Amino acid sequence: MSELTLRIANTSKSYAGPEGSTVEAVREVSLELAPGEFMALGGPSGCGKSSVLLIAGGLLRPDEGEVEILGNNLYQKNRAQRAAIRAKHLGFVFQQFHLVPYLGALDNVLAPSLAQPLPDATERAMELLEQFGLSDRRGHLPSALSVGEQQRVALARALLAKPKLLLADEPTGNLDPENAEGILDHLGAFAGEGGSVLMVTHDKRAAERATRSIRMEKGRIPITQS
Repeated sequence: MSELTLRIANTSKSYAGPEGSTVEAVREVSLELAPGEFMALGGPSGCGKSSVLLIAGGLLRPDEGEVEILGNNLYQKNRAQRAAIRAKHLGFVFQQFHLVPYLGALDNVLAPSLAQPLPDATERAMELLEQFGLSDRRGHLPSALSVGEQQRVALARALLAKPKLLLADEPTGNLDPENAEGILDHLGAFAGEGGSVLMVTHDKRAAERATRSIRMEKGRIPITQS
């Protein structure tokens, strides 16, 4: 059996609420993601799905439970070790893109190489821009790109270091149907080549593109789901 890309076991996370109350955002959530799997995590706003994504990415420590990326227990590592695991194995794609406004498309794609030296980074970045139909936009600032082009730049950036796992938070939320389909095509292709994708979405059409879809309710994943 192939090693799991992601294993989340019995994780819970609470936040301080108004007037001293406690909000249970994530309640005993467990899930596993194998190589080649594209999983959609759905549910209504406030159900905890984005918190699960942050926990999976080593960005939000759960109150209890375990998170493993390729066998590495994230929250038994120190901050620098978690950052190294993220840099090596994870790519992030967000609804708001988070591109650096004063860098061109090529330099935005190359941004991860500033934290972790990557062999042939420029060559790979150019290949990704060509793959995403952005070769002629490589010098354009984000403000000069369309919304769909910005998301493709963000996805190219996430893929620069050849991650094993993509974590995508509402990646089609700001896109028209045509651009949304293009992004989902790229996510599906990544999984088809052996990568793993965990996508948070409230879009039914996006969820239907995944190989497995699960739904959160009030911080939980109902036990009847597979």
